[in-house]
Amino acid sequence: MKVYIKNKIFSLGGASKVLDENKNPIFKVKGKIFSITRVKKICDLEGKLLYKVRNKWFNWFIHKAYIYDANKNKIATVKDRWFNVKQEYFIEGYKDEIKIEGKFFSLTCNILRNGEIIGTIRRKLFAWTDSFELEANEEDIPFLIALVIAIDNITDKKLKR
Repeated sequence: MKVYIKNKIFSLGGASKVLDENKNPIFKVKGKIFSITRVKKICDLEGKLLYKVRNKWFNWFIHKAYIYDANKNKIATVKDRWFNVKQEYFIEGYKDEIKIEGKFFSLTCNILRNGEIIGTIRRKLFAWTDSFELEANEEDIPFLIALVIAIDNITDKKLKR
């Protein structure tokens, strides 16, 4: 299944659209207007919370974002490295080993779970806002959307966007 994650051009809280291959909305990503930690909520179309993503409040050299489930349990920490020349991101605390292979802001990177590719992220060039194509199995899509949002949050924080 392919989904498209597109940050909205005019959004005070940093909302995004998540569309299927036919350009129909399938999830909502809502941001808070005044949020130092860039809180974003991933919800289904009925508004039911699936995941919440927020950045660590203060970062010295290693930037982090946290992914919470609908019950407010922290299920993963996403972080970069001090000198992140390769633009690598690491996921800790998740029930499985999750790794992103390749540079997130290059054109394509793979998401691996326990060594097996479970998804592919393609960054769209020439878009007015950050725009990504995510291809994965349908049951993995909500968590992987949260993962893409977390990494995008970290990158935006580092670039002060």
